[in-house]
Amino acid sequence: MDGLIIFAVLLGIGYFFGTRAEKQHFQSLQQREQAIQGLVLSVVGAKASIPNAHQAQLFVGSVVISSDFFKTFIAGVMTLFGGRIAVYESLLDRGRREAMLRMEEAALAWGAERVVNIRIQTAELGGNNGQGVVAVEVIAYGTGVK
Repeated sequence: MDGLIIFAVLLGIGYFFGTRAEKQHFQSLQQREQAIQGLVLSVVGAKASIPNAHQAQLFVGSVVISSDFFKTFIAGVMTLFGGRIAVYESLLDRGRREAMLRMEEAALAWGAERVVNIRIQTAELGGNNGQGVVAVEVIAYGTGVK
């Protein structure tokens, strides 16, 4: 019985603090995205020319983001039924947006007018190894030009 109480308390703590941290991160992302609206982002083909490009440099934004205990538990239950695991979608959204912002902020600090050939990659770190840890690395990279 004590184990069940401890589990319920951990689940509640994970839900409360995880939800709070996620909400704060989304607010931070929104503020930072609004602050850098002037940068032009585009995906062009490898042979497409970029007009007036005098300098170019590769920029990378990387983030490792992990799931809280509550989301990991709910996702474990959802895998029993199959289908969409919605609790991880916000995790991936936050990761993609954070990686893109870090890349864009680095490009703006360099003086880039646009970032082209943007790519995003993800990698699972640790996986659900029975210890309740789920983490994903998201990397955004592109060529900044001025």
